[in-house]
Amino acid sequence: QVRLVESGGGSVQTGGSLRLSCTTPGHADGLAYMYYMAWFRQTPGQGREGVAADEDGTTTYADSVKGRFTISKDNAKNILYLQMNNLKPEDTATYFCAADPAADADPFNPERYTYWGKGTLVTVSS
Repeated sequence: QVRLVESGGGSVQTGGSLRLSCTTPGHADGLAYMYYMAWFRQTPGQGREGVAADEDGTTTYADSVKGRFTISKDNAKNILYLQMNNLKPEDTATYFCAADPAADADPFNPERYTYWGKGTLVTVSS
């Protein structure tokens, strides 16, 4: 069973940057066949919001993060990244990595992803 693990969360001030990583411990090429991957975020009491997706090389971003966040995948290192720049207090959330080998019409529909990490917390202070 493939397990996703996120890292890189932390606390920053407004305008700061963080880079989140997602990998599959114990599976050196675990992400190689995950052609569809995404980052979601969630705050207490809210549903998971898709922020960035990589569909076999095609990237999609939520309007709220366009121009500030970048999703990328390094198959050689088996890592999915989310580079987050110019962070705002409203970006505060737990960020989750999601993956699936199959295609779907909506990259930000959380129900389409089979594999999930447990999340990493990002806190942005003003």
